[in-house]
Amino acid sequence: MKTISVPTRDDVSPADQALFDTLEKGVGFVPNLYATMTHADGALGHYLAFQNAKRSLKPKEREIVNLVVSQINGCRYCLAAHTGIAKKYGFSDDEVLEIRRGRAPFDDKLDALAKLVKSLVTERGRAEPALLEAFFAAGYGEGHLVDAIMVIGVITVTNYLHNTTEVPVDFPLAPDLTP
Repeated sequence: MKTISVPTRDDVSPADQALFDTLEKGVGFVPNLYATMTHADGALGHYLAFQNAKRSLKPKEREIVNLVVSQINGCRYCLAAHTGIAKKYGFSDDEVLEIRRGRAPFDDKLDALAKLVKSLVTERGRAEPALLEAFFAAGYGEGHLVDAIMVIGVITVTNYLHNTTEVPVDFPLAPDLTP
């Protein structure tokens, strides 16, 4: 059930039109979920600043967070978008499916991250101590932990927005995750 319209460039403020133009240049189009944010004045700009802030996590690591959280939150839109992004960062189809399950058995360090993120999200910030220890033992530091939690927050915003509005997914759909 669609509960909210997807604004076009003509529907938004001049500031948001400038953001639409930037997205058009960088992504090739304005994703529906981003356009939907323009219903609230300044929301898209604030979101993009939060999303694009410098982080200690590498882009591949951020995609692990995005995929694990989106899977847990059941966001079809973000799973579609971040499956494509993960592939651009070199993850295979099978690796993406493993990540969505909350693990990365193909890389010990990324596995520690995926497992911790899954625990943080399912336990609402109360990660299993052994997973936190494994995260640090894998070479991550305290700043990485803070940044992982920040990325969880960023992706949760879009997960909730799509799950509430069900705006049309304008990326190739991610495959269903089978047990």
